[in-house]
Order: sequence, then structure tokens, then C-alpha cells
Amino acid sequence: MSDATRMTKILLMGNPNVGKSIFFTELTGIHAISSNYAGTTVTYMEGRVTIANAEYTLIDVPGTYSIVPTSDAEAVAAKYLSQGAAAIICVLDSTNLERNLHLALELRQSKIPTIYILNLTDVAERHGITIDASLLSKELNAPVVSTIATKKQGLDELIKKLEEILPQSNTTTSAEELLEENDTKAEQSPTPHENEISTCGKCTACPYSGAGCKKSVTAIENKDELWARAKEITRRVSKKDPSEPSFMNRLGEDIMKPFPGVFISLFIMFSAISAVVFGGRGLRAVALLPLVNGLIVPFFRRLFSAILPEGILLNILVGEFGIFVISFEWILALIFPYVLLFYIVFGFLEDMGFLPRMSVLFDNVMRKLGVQGGSLIHMVMGYGCAVPAIIGSRAATSRKERIVISAAICFAIPCISQTGAIVSLLSAFAWWMFPAMMLFSLILFMVVTLIAGKFVKGSVDPLLIEVPNLLLPSPKSYFRKILTRMKHFLHEAEIPMMIAIVIAAVLAESGILNAIAGYAQPIVSGWLGLPEEAVIALILGIVRREMSVAPLLAIENLTALQAFVGGAVSLMYLPCISVFAILTKEFKIKIALAISFSTIVVAILVGGAINQIAQLFI
Repeated sequence: MSDATRMTKILLMGNPNVGKSIFFTELTGIHAISSNYAGTTVTYMEGRVTIANAEYTLIDVPGTYSIVPTSDAEAVAAKYLSQGAAAIICVLDSTNLERNLHLALELRQSKIPTIYILNLTDVAERHGITIDASLLSKELNAPVVSTIATKKQGLDELIKKLEEILPQSNTTTSAEELLEENDTKAEQSPTPHENEISTCGKCTACPYSGAGCKKSVTAIENKDELWARAKEITRRVSKKDPSEPSFMNRLGEDIMKPFPGVFISLFIMFSAISAVVFGGRGLRAVALLPLVNGLIVPFFRRLFSAILPEGILLNILVGEFGIFVISFEWILALIFPYVLLFYIVFGFLEDMGFLPRMSVLFDNVMRKLGVQGGSLIHMVMGYGCAVPAIIGSRAATSRKERIVISAAICFAIPCISQTGAIVSLLSAFAWWMFPAMMLFSLILFMVVTLIAGKFVKGSVDPLLIEVPNLLLPSPKSYFRKILTRMKHFLHEAEIPMMIAIVIAAVLAESGILNAIAGYAQPIVSGWLGLPEEAVIALILGIVRREMSVAPLLAIENLTALQAFVGGAVSLMYLPCISVFAILTKEFKIKIALAISFSTIVVAILVGGAINQIAQLFI
């Protein structure tokens, strides 16, 4: 990267869960998703920001604890730092200052102009912690700004400090001029700790390697010294009021204790799932189904019937499996309410800081299955969509754990739209059938995790996870995140779902489906015990996971056993195209094919076994 390019960049850095993404959103106007647990910002975001009439690229660097990487996310952060920048904005968590100062001290030695932000000062006060920002500024020899990101407090001062440390310029200033001015400014800046910087002689292990490094950081070589320095600075600049902890603080601690943490966690998860399931059913029955069946679908049937003669084209458009029928019945009335409520409920738990606490609580149980407790976070993400869950597994510190997590998600974790379809399918027969399916999913998850852990080579590191403060989300940031996620879902899922619907309409209304069903009859009807037309569910499931369930809703005279078998097969069945693509990207084609082939075989074998065993008792 050229010097001119790096001098137009500002890096936004900090530990995970310190509020970086909120600052990024406020400064650039881009709606970055900010979640209260590690692993969300695995890749990076960038946007444009204007400071003192000059335009810069602000990069939201993945959260990192050190510039010596131990995970993929930290490697990305080290890479950006090694490339240089005009300035760094380092966000510090006021409630965990000592831990955050470890990174702050490393960044200080990079000699890039840096501003330190004391965020979450309101939460720190709730903990009885007060920090002297001016004294901290002297200790770090850099500007320090106290902020509350969710309330936009301190943003104006941050902009002012940026104007002071960045080159004074206007919109016509060239990048070369900015570089020259900034280098001059850096030379004039006092560096009271010069003795901490020297040639390390080990540039192959240094994050600055390949970037013209001549003055690497020896302090990185000795973490004990950095931690000692961070502890000493924290002692000097902060005070702790030994007052009684607040209710939220006590609750946060209780959740991580076996008692009453297990009961609290189970109650919260049961309540969350119930809110999604029953809320989705209510929204679907009260508002969306009457809208679709009473207004939208009849409108299009009248419209196309008036301009087209009866025949295959009319059937493809508005027949039983017509594009303008099932597109509204499946996407709007079936999938949309569950996706919306999932994001509302679990987005709240994310921002509240509950999920990391649950990971710590169940770490011992998860380790017996061969993964860290932190894997629970990715599993919960998988209930939203498998793609971000697999991407989020980059926060894991070993390749083995990433593969095991991804395999378990593909085998046993239905995405939220698929879950909504399964709820609609099974709840029509008996209230207990969906809980039974979730129990089956849990057992399947444990079995797959154990087996994958045996076959995949490598090791799983001990749990190291950020446990953020337990707090109520900022309403503005919370609802903005829900809106952003819904936009992403519609953008990413709409085209694949429409492709699946067009395929369904053409296959069903042209007679091709009957021909395929004849060849698949021994497996679909003989082994699985499903009606012949259920073969369309297996075809469409390749495109989108929920489409392996939705067609079953349209089959008349479906029995309870057939519904359960169909749901079980859908749960385990081939990952959809987007999931296969991300598996290939993350682990190469060999792993993607192995997981996909295994899901098909297991889905057919286990689904058939359920049917054959159940037949013995009917």
C-alpha cells in the first residue's frame, strides 16, 4: 500500500464489545451492525468521513486484544495496523480499563497519531468506577475523550481532537502533502517512552513485517511488562466506590453461576423461543394470512385470469403452485413473521449481554462435546441464518473447532425461516410435536458434535471470551440494528426464494414433478413414508432450507407421522446454495462437499428409520 493511500485512512480499533461499530455508524452514516458479543465484526467495514475539510476512509477494524494475532479476526486487525494510517481511534471500555490498556499501550508504540476514547462511562459509574481522563491522557501521551456512544455524548469533542492530530488541510490537499505534514507532526510529538522501542530482530513474527519495519516493538515480546504497566496506569487514573452493586450487576454475576444461572438461562431461552414461535403464529394468523388469502392472491388471480386463457402459463402464474400464490403464502405469510420476531427477541439478548454469560455457564458441558462454551453463540446465530453463524466462527482460535461448529449448524440447527415453516407444519397436528422436534435437534447436535470432534484433526483451545456488561440496549441502536438485519435478510434471501418458487411452479404445473416423483418413489414413499409429491421439497431445499418444508404445507391429508418425518428430513437435509458457498469459501470445496454429502445421507437414513420404527407401533 502506498504512503499516499495509507495517509487517507483512519483506523477504528479496540477490544471486542467496546462500542466501535456504534462510533463507526455515527461518524460515517453507514449502519454497521453492533452486537454485544465477540465475533460479530469478523471482517471489516469502511466508510467515508470528513474531518477539517479533508475526506478520509474510516475502517472499523475487527475487535482485537493484541496486535500479535491469535485468531483470524486479530490477524485482520494486525494487518491493517501494519499497513499504517493517518490516525487511530482506539476505543476503551471504561469498565475494564486495565484489560483495554494492554492494547492501548501496544498501539501507542506504533507511532501513528492516536486518540483514545473512554466509552461506557455511564456503565462504569453504575459500577462505582470513576476515571480521570486528563490524567490518563498524560499517561498515554495522547488525547483522551470520555463518551457514551449510545447517547452520542462526546462525539463533538472526538471530531475536534481528530482535527487537532490530523494534518490541517482542505479538500484540495493532495495525499502526498498530507503524508509530509503528518510525518513532520509525528517527529515533533514527544515520545517519553523511547526506550520501549528498538529493533526486535524477529520481524518474521512481527505484525509490522513487510511494511518497512525498522523499529519494532520490544514490549510486545514481554506481555508481563505491558500488563504491569496497564495495571499501574489503571491504579493511578481510576477509583472504585465500594458501594452495593446494582440489580443488573448482581443479575449478570448470577447468570454465570451454576445456581441460579442454569434456571435463569433456561427460563430466558424458553421465553425467547416461545415469544418467536407463538408471536409468529399469532402475527401470521391475525394479520398476514387474511391479507394474503383475502386480498393479495385473489387480486392477482382476477388480474391474470382476465388477460390470459386457461392453460399452463396461467397455472404457473396463479395455479395451486403459482408464482403469485406461493410467493406470498410462503415468503410473506409463512417466513416473514418468524424472521422478524427472531431478530427482535434475540437481538435484544445480544445487546443485553446475555449470550456470552450463557457460554461461560455451559462451557464445561460444551467441552465434553468437544467444543468451547463460546460455540453456543454461533449456534444461536445459526437459528437466524447459517451463513453469518459460520462466518462468525472465525472468532474461534482453532480450525478444528470452526469445522465442528459449522458441521453441527448444517446438521442440527434450522435457520429461523426454516424453523417458522416447521412450526407451522407441526403445530397443525399437536402442540407437543414442535418441542419434540427441538429435542430431536438437540440430540442430533450433540451426536454430530461428538462424532465430528473425533474425525476432525486438531485441538480446541480453552474458552477465552469477552463478557460484556449486562445492560438494557439503547433503543435507537437496537431498532436500527433490527431494521438493518431485516434489510439484509430480504436482500440476501429474496432472490433465492423467488428462484425456488419459480422452480416449484414450473415443476408442479408442467407435469415434470410427477415424472420425478415416479423415479424417487422407493425413497420418498417407500422408505420415508411421504406422499409422492413431497419430492418437490427435496428439490427446493437445495435452493433455500425453508423451501424443504414449505411445500409440505400444501399437501392435503398429510398425517402427523409424515409431518414429523418431513420436518426431521428438512432439519438434516442438504445445506442450501448460500450455505454451501460459504462453506467452500471458508474451508475449501473438500470440506463443503463432505458436509453436504453427509447431511443428505444422514437425512434419508435417519428420516426413514423414524418412519419405519414408528410404523411398528401404529
